[in-house]
Amino acid sequence: MRDPVRPSQLRPSGPRTGIPGQIAVTALVGAVALQAVRLAGLPGDAAGWLAASVAWLLGCVLVAALMRRSYPHDRLGGGNIVTLLRGALVCALLPPLLAGEVGGWAVAITGGVAFALDGVDGWLARRSGLASDFGGRFDMEVDAALALILSLHALAGPLVGAEVLMLGLIRYGFVVAGWFRAWLRAPLPQRLRRKLVCVMQLAVLIALQLPVMPADPAIWLTRLMAMVLIWSFVIDIRWLWQHRRERRAGQIG
Repeated sequence: MRDPVRPSQLRPSGPRTGIPGQIAVTALVGAVALQAVRLAGLPGDAAGWLAASVAWLLGCVLVAALMRRSYPHDRLGGGNIVTLLRGALVCALLPPLLAGEVGGWAVAITGGVAFALDGVDGWLARRSGLASDFGGRFDMEVDAALALILSLHALAGPLVGAEVLMLGLIRYGFVVAGWFRAWLRAPLPQRLRRKLVCVMQLAVLIALQLPVMPADPAIWLTRLMAMVLIWSFVIDIRWLWQHRRERRAGQIG
């Protein structure tokens, strides 16, 4: 005689049938958040806000598709919800950029909230037991998108020149290089240095949006941050190169 099936055994063990619905609810909350920041005074015209809404919804669809393939848990979790909503705030920075109304207090505050929430999502994921490689990568990509949008705001403003693009594009340059050199795509060990540099990078970019920032300090702060970023990436590239040689030696041996 077979043992009776317990309710816990009826739960699906494969990818996560409830996650798309949870993402859909988060997408609705994010759409409301977009309208809230618009009504709170973030500038932009109707076309820009439509573009931001479309970008937000497409981003949610993309996240759902990627989670279906590589996310190991059976629910979205508070950490990923916060990361998704940070993505909505990044999208909210598009309308003022597209309208040419760059920088200012509203942009700095919106970017600052997205930046502050960066410390919340990882804590929630770890506390709930839902931390994953996917969540870490997702968080990093939202940080990179925030840095890129803020650097474009700063570039279009009156304080700094093209050097500020280093703060927004260096991560994407590293990714593109990895398309041509597979060893650059190898996983890197966790380093506090990398997290601190990311915090400094976003803090500088938010400071550049402030109307009270003088031009000369803004220029030198941007250049110093660019050098720190290059230094950090050089350390990581050197580590990847050294371990590439070690892997090759191990294969030959």
